[in-house]
Amino acid sequence: MGDLDPAGPERRRAARERALELLYESEAKGVPVEDVLAELPVRPDDLAVELALGVDAHRERIDAELARRVAPRWTVARLAAVDRAVLRIGTYELLEVPERSTAVILNEAVVLARRFGTDDSPRFVNGVLSAIAADARPSGDGRAPAPGAEG
Repeated sequence: MGDLDPAGPERRRAARERALELLYESEAKGVPVEDVLAELPVRPDDLAVELALGVDAHRERIDAELARRVAPRWTVARLAAVDRAVLRIGTYELLEVPERSTAVILNEAVVLARRFGTDDSPRFVNGVLSAIAADARPSGDGRAPAPGAEG
C-alpha cells in the first residue's frame, strides 16, 4: 500500500496505532502476532495487519538493524516496549515497503512515539529511524520529513 490511500491519513494513523497495540500484546503474551489476530472478534484494518505480521515475519532482520543503531548504550530488549514496537514498525516499513514515503514513515513513527512513549521517545525514534533511512534508502524519496518530525 502506498501513501495515496483514498481513506486518508486518519485511517493510516489509526492502523499504525492498532499495529502497535498488536505488537505490544504479542510481545507481552509471548505469542506470534497471528495468534493475537486469531483471538480477535473482528480482524483489524488491512494496514494494521500488514504492519504487525510484517514486523513479526522480519523481526530478526529488524532487530539486527536496530541493535546496530542503539548499541552500545542499549540492547533492543532493554528499550521501552512502546519505543521498541514503534521502531520495529518504522524499520519494517523502511526496509520492506520501498513504495512508502520515507517522510510519512518517519513522521508517523514520531507521532506514535509522542502519543504513547515518554518525553524522550519522539527524538530518539526520529534519530534511530533517520539513521536507518539514510542507509536503507540512500537516494531518499525526494521529500523532506514532515513538519514536527524532529520530535
